[in-house]
Amino acid sequence: MYTDSNIANLKQQIKVDNDIKNSWEKQLKHADELVLKDRFKADNCQVLGLAYRMTGDEKYAKTIKKILIDYTSKDTWEGANLLNRTPAWKGGLNTSHTSFFVSIGFDCIYNYLTKKERKDIAENLVRVGIQPALDDWLLPNSNFHTFDTMGHNWWSACVYMAGFSSLAIRNEVPDAKNWVNDVAQTATEFVNYSGSVLQNKPPTFDQDGGFYESINYASYGISQYLLFRFALQSALPNTKQVDLPILDKIGDFFIQTTYYVEEGKPMSVNFGDSFINKTGNACLTLLWQLGYKKNDYAWYINQTSAGNDKEGLQLDTPNGLVLHPKLPEIASNYAPKLATSHLFKDMGGWATMRNSWDKNATMLAVKSGFTWNHTHADAGSYILFHNGKNLIIDSGNASYGNPLYTQYYCQSEAHNVVLFNGEGQNRKDPYFGVANPPGSLHNLIEGDNFKYILANATGPYAQTLARNYRNFIWVGDVILVIDDLLAHKPGKFEWLLHYNGESKRKDLDLSIKDGDAEVIVNSLYPETFPEGGLPHDFPEQMRLEEKLGYEDHHPENRSKYWSISHFEETARTKFISAITLKTEENKENLPVIKRFEGKDFLGVSITQNGEATEVYFNLLADGRLKHRNSVINMNGWETDAYLTVLKFKTDADKTKINNVDEMFIGHGSYLRRDNQVLMHSLSKYTALVEGFSATPKVVYQGQENATVSCIALRRHRHLK
Repeated sequence: MYTDSNIANLKQQIKVDNDIKNSWEKQLKHADELVLKDRFKADNCQVLGLAYRMTGDEKYAKTIKKILIDYTSKDTWEGANLLNRTPAWKGGLNTSHTSFFVSIGFDCIYNYLTKKERKDIAENLVRVGIQPALDDWLLPNSNFHTFDTMGHNWWSACVYMAGFSSLAIRNEVPDAKNWVNDVAQTATEFVNYSGSVLQNKPPTFDQDGGFYESINYASYGISQYLLFRFALQSALPNTKQVDLPILDKIGDFFIQTTYYVEEGKPMSVNFGDSFINKTGNACLTLLWQLGYKKNDYAWYINQTSAGNDKEGLQLDTPNGLVLHPKLPEIASNYAPKLATSHLFKDMGGWATMRNSWDKNATMLAVKSGFTWNHTHADAGSYILFHNGKNLIIDSGNASYGNPLYTQYYCQSEAHNVVLFNGEGQNRKDPYFGVANPPGSLHNLIEGDNFKYILANATGPYAQTLARNYRNFIWVGDVILVIDDLLAHKPGKFEWLLHYNGESKRKDLDLSIKDGDAEVIVNSLYPETFPEGGLPHDFPEQMRLEEKLGYEDHHPENRSKYWSISHFEETARTKFISAITLKTEENKENLPVIKRFEGKDFLGVSITQNGEATEVYFNLLADGRLKHRNSVINMNGWETDAYLTVLKFKTDADKTKINNVDEMFIGHGSYLRRDNQVLMHSLSKYTALVEGFSATPKVVYQGQENATVSCIALRRHRHLK
């Protein structure tokens, strides 16, 4: 890592970039302070190694030498917690981390050490660092771990850091090159691990580059392999590395799951055991160094390079400084060449949807997938970023040793889900995994001003619910959350809402506000909040109850959240809620949202920006009919669709099909009015037609090779 070329590149950047110059000066100051101390940690090798390679001052090398001799003379780098297991875990994460730090120190002062010192340190590094990891994780005659032991990141960290260290001592230990080769060849199997049906464990990677364990552990686990791959490329450039197509996609995963802000640090989708400011900076920096050079990556590295994440490669870290690439000039208004919405369906159901790539835009993230290890009991949950703030939040996590980590943070009540009689997923799911089919996401549809996705959380809730579907419809500045719920017996449903900032209700509106960012939440079905008066006077309306949870990473602090419920105990219900995104442009003229309903359907109308949108929810399509189709007439619109959305000009006659500007059909086969067919197929599909009365654009998801007719496409022209 601290190669001559990287050091030369850093020295050149210091001359022309004040941020890098300032970061280097901080690192040098830290190194100068360290050499005056009597006791050191293994990770001090990083900043001391940088100082020595940049200045040549032997006081830094002398201190590193002390650290190397001290640490490699120990009997083990693991604690009693792992060593007391049966069999003993001798090569865990402490060994992995220490091997990495010691190897950096050894490499940085290689020429300062005598030949005997190199030999002694190298052999002891094998004894206490490399061999325990290989024995536990890789070698056929001794290993007892697999790709999914302790989740999916441990294998990467333990094995690839053993390979990294083997590269450092390859001149002193004859077997080291063989170990490097053995470690390198495992990468294909690691990234293609397909999961375990019997033990409820998912594949390591989504086909689009996602890593299910969280952004935190995606960054950690992936970067450990990339560090090894980069070190192998640097040390043995003629070695042919294994071809991993997934490396072309990993960077996009981090770009899609990061939220970009005008002020402060970027935020990320913090589902599971993560941190709100965790990013993929380390992974994209290493990918760039490995030759995966895209303008999108340069843009992302620029967005995320500030900081000092101990496992990242930001500029305020020694490794981040020395590996910071010389990037091309990127325009200030550059936007990634990616869709603004993406579904990672293979990693257990993650999706992100945003209205633009601008800083302080709005981003909705939804999860409905696996629960196990670093993923929580949060099937169907979502979070919302708006105007630079994370307003609707995930409760986060705490130290794994804190009882509240298991009792609260991992459990359903810490997330934006529906509870039934106070219960969510099985409370043992975070340890044992979901034995029923895991949650899933389906039918991501994105138009110019319309987005839709369906979350299926039925499997994880199977002990209490027979149906748990959550639909998100995003139209303009309004997001509808539509919950389709059926329990095995009558009981009380609760709709949970975790938030940052301040929240209070005024009549029908529940405000969530943090600084300049604000959203308004309205309950629409089964009832609204009371409009005026006291809740006691309106028992038939929705009830709003304040509850106490725990703050993200600070279990010593309580945090407020909302429970929204209805007085009526029932087995079947529909929660429909609207989230209005308050902006500088609409704050004086917010969208107007109204309820309407009829026989066997619920409706919502949204009027904004000169447009009127009507949303129809066909109750006959909620699973109550099996051997008959869910045919219905809703205000003159004939269909079997589960959801129907129609958009018109505000002053248009909404009974005339020629006035339809936009049409969405969610799980339906036809839509008709006045003996005219707007869209038809013999199988059900989900589709969006924009520019219905002008130049139509169709987004279609349904049966392959289906024949679909659409009046907007000149009536009898067909889609195949």
